[in-house]
Amino acid sequence: MISKVPSGYEDLLERPIVGVLGTVSPDGSPSLSPMRFKWDGAHLRMSHTIPRKKFVSLQANPNYAFMITDPEAPSRALEVRGWLVTVEEDNEGSFFVELGNRYGVADTQPPADVADRVVMILDATRFTVR
Repeated sequence: MISKVPSGYEDLLERPIVGVLGTVSPDGSPSLSPMRFKWDGAHLRMSHTIPRKKFVSLQANPNYAFMITDPEAPSRALEVRGWLVTVEEDNEGSFFVELGNRYGVADTQPPADVADRVVMILDATRFTVR
């Protein structure tokens, strides 16, 4: 594992690819979820809601792994590891809408669950080419 994005793999973080977020549930079992994300050069940002299992898991154990596979070359993938740094409110759903636009859904509206909506900010400290 290396501590910076490997050369030639930056596009996997910049393109609107759905990745798979791995966490450890409070009972110790692994959990995987497909997630849309935005890369800011140091952190992965993801939209989620407070009551959901994924958020609860990251609160109990902030460590995560995130796998991004190139849809055009499935044997080309990047694994990102780190931990949940912070959580920001998104009670207007603006980040949710931003992600929708990033992923090609131009008419994305704030979801009904905006009162519980947050932006999870995940530190990206280790990268592995798969």
